[in-house]
Amino acid sequence: MRRVVVVGSGGREHALADVLGRTADVVVTPGNPGIPGSVATPATELDADLFVIGPEVPLVDGLADELRDQGKLVFGPGADGARLEGSKAWMKDLFAAAGVPTAAYGSFTETEPALAFLATMTAPFVIKTDGLAAGKGVVVTDDRAEAEASVRAYLSGDAFGAAGSTVVIEEGLVGPEVSVFAICDGTRAVALTPAQDHKRIFDGDAGPNTGGMGAYTPLPWVSSDLVDVVMRDAIEPTLAELRHRGIDYRGVLYAGLMLTADGPKMLEYNVRFGDPETQVVLPRIESDLVDLLIEAASGELESTPTMSNDALVLVVCASEGYPASSRTGDVIDGIDAARAIEGVEVYCAGVSEDDDGNLRTAGGRVLNVVGRGSTVDEAATRAYAAVAELSWPGMQYRTDIAWQARTESTT
Repeated sequence: MRRVVVVGSGGREHALADVLGRTADVVVTPGNPGIPGSVATPATELDADLFVIGPEVPLVDGLADELRDQGKLVFGPGADGARLEGSKAWMKDLFAAAGVPTAAYGSFTETEPALAFLATMTAPFVIKTDGLAAGKGVVVTDDRAEAEASVRAYLSGDAFGAAGSTVVIEEGLVGPEVSVFAICDGTRAVALTPAQDHKRIFDGDAGPNTGGMGAYTPLPWVSSDLVDVVMRDAIEPTLAELRHRGIDYRGVLYAGLMLTADGPKMLEYNVRFGDPETQVVLPRIESDLVDLLIEAASGELESTPTMSNDALVLVVCASEGYPASSRTGDVIDGIDAARAIEGVEVYCAGVSEDDDGNLRTAGGRVLNVVGRGSTVDEAATRAYAAVAELSWPGMQYRTDIAWQARTESTT
């Protein structure tokens, strides 16, 4: 049997291991105690038929390049392509060069020019760190004073250190957000089904941004041609511009876009499978994911993935204090009971294990509870039934994941 190494330690990597494990022997490094096949051995010291790099930080740091230099087959861009996520200013400049529809923007390293640009903008205001900030370096607000304070905090280094030494200020777009994953081999790309995640910590999209509190697919309210439009207007021009710059991009282009009144506009690219969208999109793949990723990593993409008609809904169970802080060390109860519910999977993210074999909280987003059903409403009902089986002190989660699709599916 083929062997695949998945790099990472969260719920995304648990889902990757689960789906890849249908047709391959999977090792996850460093993994976590809740992911089968986890090992402490660094990826550079392992052998496999394919390496799949989950998180953005090792991609930006050049792990894919290091593995390829060892002669290994890698699904994930080199450090040059990973700049799409590692530098939002670089990404926005690439959008402009490629003609990709996006929000008007400016990037700044000094406070006064940034504030002067901000003064020309109208609400909502969008302030982003240029560098990586674990999904938390974005402020979207209608309050100009809050936007100005964010600019000062980012550029001073008080908020995100070096990641905020350049800020990107964007026109605030209005509309629902959608995520589309495209599997790329450097020249060609194929898309997976769209998904939507929920970034805000509280119901009704209230409170601060997080790494994502839930996700679902399919999206019955989007137009049937959305994927074709995204491929034509964003993914394919981006790949062409990357090739023009001498960058051979083999990995995921995760397109985060907003459906505005003027059509889809790109918010950002991530250079890896998104978390938590991965946990609902990949399980819908009925074809062989290992084959697909090997083709892309080899620069010979030929397959088109087949997707099931099932709906999947994911609810993130987070620790007390998240996203500002994370209470850790609490025993997690009820995982077996949650998994016993029909159509439910529980992926482990921020967990540790004590000497007695109990899983304990060890991060902000602790568990990803996924329900599968014939409709979004059925999938959500199963996911929340499983969440009800789980408990630890201070556990928090949103109760309205997939609300838009659930409303439409029941009216």
